[in-house]
Amino acid sequence: MQLFDNIRLAFGSLWANKLRALLTMLGIIIGIGSVIAIVTVGDSLTGSITDSLQSFGVNNITVSLQRKSDDDSSQTDGMAIRMFGMESPSEEDLFTDAMIEEFRTAYPDQIDSISLQQNLGSGQVQQEETTVQVSVLGVNADYAAANGLELLHGRFIKDTDGERQVAVVSDVFCESVFGQSGASVLGQEFQLSLNGQLLKFYVAGVYEYDDDGFVSMTGADPVTDLYMPMETAQKLSGGTAGYQNFTVVAAAGTDTTAFLDQVERFFVSFYTRNESYTATASSMESMLEEMTSMLNTVKLAISAIAAISLLVGGIGVMNIMLVSITERTREIGTRKALGAPGIAIRLQFITEAVVICLVGGALGVILGVGLGAAGASLLGYAAKPSAAAIVLAVGFSMLIGVFFGYYPANKAAKLDPIEALRYE
Repeated sequence: MQLFDNIRLAFGSLWANKLRALLTMLGIIIGIGSVIAIVTVGDSLTGSITDSLQSFGVNNITVSLQRKSDDDSSQTDGMAIRMFGMESPSEEDLFTDAMIEEFRTAYPDQIDSISLQQNLGSGQVQQEETTVQVSVLGVNADYAAANGLELLHGRFIKDTDGERQVAVVSDVFCESVFGQSGASVLGQEFQLSLNGQLLKFYVAGVYEYDDDGFVSMTGADPVTDLYMPMETAQKLSGGTAGYQNFTVVAAAGTDTTAFLDQVERFFVSFYTRNESYTATASSMESMLEEMTSMLNTVKLAISAIAAISLLVGGIGVMNIMLVSITERTREIGTRKALGAPGIAIRLQFITEAVVICLVGGALGVILGVGLGAAGASLLGYAAKPSAAAIVLAVGFSMLIGVFFGYYPANKAAKLDPIEALRYE
């Protein structure tokens, strides 16, 4: 019962000195508001990046060529060129279809699909007065599943297409070139200008273009991908039937972390005698963990800086409680003269300090959630207020009240009742 009386007295004291109480709580409000806003924006950013990476598939393992370190690379001009990365892998260095098929045979239960691609660079498609820029890729049949492409009409590239000049294009491409993106565009012809060549292609399928948000913010025309059969791409580029990298999609239920090591060891075995290159494997899951860890570290560091204002707020609470005790010295003396024990006086002023910090903390939470939502919205992310951060902030504000309120409360409890009654 005494606790409720103390809380009532604390709110009465706050209401009687509204402006002073608000100024006292300002440090708490700003500190907690800043921390929650930073955590909200950080969680929203982390969640957005996590969703983006997961859309590529956390089971995806990318196998790439990596240059071997060579302590003697500066001894000759040729080696110096390789050291600075100016030399491309030769035909003997590339991953071959034979290697990949051997890999499929070795791990049939762990592999869902293997995505292959060859980048042919940028091309142009001109239709009357409209010019559309495209990024041209040669791909295999597994590419769509590995990269989460959603097909709207027609079919994707097949491994049996050989050197056929068929293409899978985006709905945005079709709207620009043909004025529509429905099934009626299937089989339609267009002219692709690529590396000085004018090529005739036919639409085999239409996929849904996924806007990553950057184009929307900049207002630039999107450069969508145009997919053609791998053999067609290799013929047009005059390149060899090899790959600098490819993507392995692990089968459902496969331990991606353990399989990652197996994949790397398998392909490294082909490069033990290669003086320039070796194989390396990385997964979206490992990238996701590293990215999340990095963002959490940055968020924690900025939150720690913002939390300094909580210390300032706590000192403000202590200061105002000392002033309040000075103003109410005769009241304290009267209560002690009537038999109030020191613990009751101490509890009264600690409760008042805690109430000040709790009210400031609640206002800080409201401010922080609002600022965090506004910040996340400006960055183009969905706001994700952290319930844990809110609970922690409220708990921390109570702790500040107890910590910084104890000294003034203890001072009040130790006042001599006779001296207190004499105080003017």
